[in-house]
Amino acid sequence: MSEPPLDPQEVLGLDPKQLPRHIAIIMDGNGRWARQRGLPRIDGHEQGAKAVRAVVTHCARLGIDVLTLYSFSTENWKRPQDEVDFLMDLYVRYLIAERGTIMNNNVRFRHIGRREGLPESVLSEMDKTVEMSRSNTGLTLCLALNYGSRNELIDAVRAIAKDVQTGNLIPDTIDEELISNSLYTAGLPDADLLIRTANERRVSNFLLWQISYAEIHVCKSLWPDFSVEDINAAIKDFASRERRFGDIGPATEEPTG
Repeated sequence: MSEPPLDPQEVLGLDPKQLPRHIAIIMDGNGRWARQRGLPRIDGHEQGAKAVRAVVTHCARLGIDVLTLYSFSTENWKRPQDEVDFLMDLYVRYLIAERGTIMNNNVRFRHIGRREGLPESVLSEMDKTVEMSRSNTGLTLCLALNYGSRNELIDAVRAIAKDVQTGNLIPDTIDEELISNSLYTAGLPDADLLIRTANERRVSNFLLWQISYAEIHVCKSLWPDFSVEDINAAIKDFASRERRFGDIGPATEEPTG
């Protein structure tokens, strides 16, 4: 059974209009979490997967429009093969196990990243989850899997170049909207809030186009320890920022003399 919606005013002391529409999270610290406990890295990934459920459910209940989770980058293929194999199996198990959570919370699932290179087992379960949740109207959950922002931009440029080559597109008409609609995140609002866990301060090739004006919140918690309290703190931090988008902000009284 799905849990009831949360009132942002009651939970956060915020008007719903103050919430970010799109939250993007770089989930960092699984390996460190395991190492601090003398456990194998795979145990950190297992625990990290459990943290995902709480965050997804909470964001869905708050009425957040989009949540994008950076799960596996194109650079992560460089990790030891046994760890990569474990992660691919974990994605399969997660996609199957969380379908109830996704459907009960009216979540629409979406994959962003390259399909090439992902195991057929992952692609199959991912496609089933996408199709099953296609008609849901609540939170859009984007799983960035085999994702790299530079690759995303390359793929977008290639698609645009093909349209120019075939005469379907005039180069002078290429604008920001066209590029945005050529990205994996086409149709979604840009990220308003970027959260990075484990006290790291890098964007790590994540949503480079989409985070152009995102507010960045760094959280000390390692991802397996990331909690509802952490996501609430990030949202409150976001709401406290003055977002000017290049403007000078509200008019202030100029000093005299």
